[in-house]
Amino acid sequence: QVQLVESGGGLVQAGGSLRLSCATSRSIFRIYNMGWYRQTPGKRRDMVAQITSGGSTNYADSVKGRFTISRDNAKSTVYLQMNSLKPEDTAVYYCNTAPPLLDWGQGTQVTVPS
Repeated sequence: QVQLVESGGGLVQAGGSLRLSCATSRSIFRIYNMGWYRQTPGKRRDMVAQITSGGSTNYADSVKGRFTISRDNAKSTVYLQMNSLKPEDTAVYYCNTAPPLLDWGQGTQVTVPS
């Protein structure tokens, strides 16, 4: 069973930064495009950023210019650098393939107080 392990969330003031990490198995990481998703209570889980196996990126309009997705192939890890955080970025953040094909991990909570 492939695991997705997200980390790096926390409480940060508006305007601050966080870097999320997601580790998975090398067999998955090497082949698949990867994405970061977020979900708030009562809402669906939406993709915020994705990166192809070749390194091309795409972002949701709401995070464009503030978030940066990257991947370290040697470590089988995908990152999400989040800058200029806003209260509306508060959510549980998850990683998965893009589109999502694996069981979801625990996610990591990001809280930006208003």
